[in-house]
Amino acid sequence: MSDILNIEIQEEILIAQMDDGKVNVFSPAMIEALHGALERSKAEAKAIVLTGRPGKFSAGFDLRLMASGPEAAASLVKSGARLLLAIASHPQPVVAACSGHSIALGALTLLCADHRIGPVGPFKIGLTEAPIGMPLPIFLIELVRERIRRDAMNRVTLGGQMVDPREGAAIGFLDEAVEPDQVMPRALQVAKELAKYPAEPYAASKLRVREGLLHRVSTTLDDDIAHVLKTFDPASALR
Repeated sequence: MSDILNIEIQEEILIAQMDDGKVNVFSPAMIEALHGALERSKAEAKAIVLTGRPGKFSAGFDLRLMASGPEAAASLVKSGARLLLAIASHPQPVVAACSGHSIALGALTLLCADHRIGPVGPFKIGLTEAPIGMPLPIFLIELVRERIRRDAMNRVTLGGQMVDPREGAAIGFLDEAVEPDQVMPRALQVAKELAKYPAEPYAASKLRVREGLLHRVSTTLDDDIAHVLKTFDPASALR
């Protein structure tokens, strides 16, 4: 448990709730805390549910930190991408209980989970990289290619279109959209169901299903982020 990530274990399900008191940006501290939650789940639980504070799942990277300098930006983007890889390859079932708005890296986190549940309502899910002038990194493109419906890919990447959870479920950001008070109960239900599956075959199958994605992202990561940040000024996104 940390100041920004609350951890609770219920019936062998680890619940990791992001809550930085604001919009749950992915800062170095949040990324480190989430890695710790994944490791703790392997030791103490059989599945993990990732969620956020009411109304807000995550607004993505900490842009103020990114704007502080090129080294900080490169370090943060790399560590965020590696967190996505860790979630996508986590040997246990990972269920995302999307608690509200899920933007940029928040939306990509949904794409890494095994099952995603969001709340019906006026919440936004989407990728803001193109609208703020950030070239689309390979890890984003590959995750979208894996999970988003083909005819929606251009509008959510190049167009940066935001969708509500109902449409998010229709195009692939989510698997289900339910009433807000049912998001966590449903997420726990799915996590408990998946946790009953034989653990080793589940882990092996996940790696087989995602082998291409994990390989393409991991082998291009460093060079690609260097290329992306050559042409992107994070400070411009704060103006």
